[in-house]
Amino acid sequence: MSVWGKILGGAAGFALGGPLGALIGAVAGHAVDKMSGGTATAEAADATKQIAFTIGVIVLGAKLAKADGQVTRDEVDAFKQVFRIPPEEMKNVGRVFDQARKNAGGYEPYAKQLARMFADNPAVLEELLGGLFHIARADGRITEEELDYLEQLAVLFNFTAQDWDRIRAANVGPDENDPFRILGVSREASDQEIRAAHRKLVVENHPDRLVAQGMPQEFVEMANEKVATINAAYDEIRQLRGIR
Repeated sequence: MSVWGKILGGAAGFALGGPLGALIGAVAGHAVDKMSGGTATAEAADATKQIAFTIGVIVLGAKLAKADGQVTRDEVDAFKQVFRIPPEEMKNVGRVFDQARKNAGGYEPYAKQLARMFADNPAVLEELLGGLFHIARADGRITEEELDYLEQLAVLFNFTAQDWDRIRAANVGPDENDPFRILGVSREASDQEIRAAHRKLVVENHPDRLVAQGMPQEFVEMANEKVATINAAYDEIRQLRGIR
């Protein structure tokens, strides 16, 4: 079953719990957190992580859309592009998005729940941020308000200032990309340090690894783009340095 079937099939809120599960429950009209005291199977745990990731992007994307005070058609279209939403599920996903957008509460409880769920898989949280960056830059620019919002999410996800600098560099767009910042190394780093940083990022962000850690299969294309950005930065540095 696709992640959309899991989310909208009526059982997601029961397994997920917390503010993310409560949001699904509010949309679906049923109580949530009925499984909080039970023992989940490995398959159920994997499904719950996939649901949490997807609902997390919907909720945080809805909050992002409000960060600069307006929601543009480009942002809505980018939201649909990130999700690859099947036409038959568009209405239901829209209900979740609208519920999150009109919710008077802040984004912090949702971000903190995701941070706890993926504490051992920070690359998955980084991929989630990448999806939000994609939405933010859909109208041709990322506003200071949107950047501030994304930076606060990175803090709640327990990324360091150095991590944030690297994540931002990889997502701001080609006019501002710095290949060294994308790999998280200084311009004074040795060739060996650069090779090691590149290898580490490629391994951590490999789509198969991310899916195994809880990222839904529906987001693989976005993960492939991330690895391509990492490889392009490394190739640029190799040419600058003459690294073979």
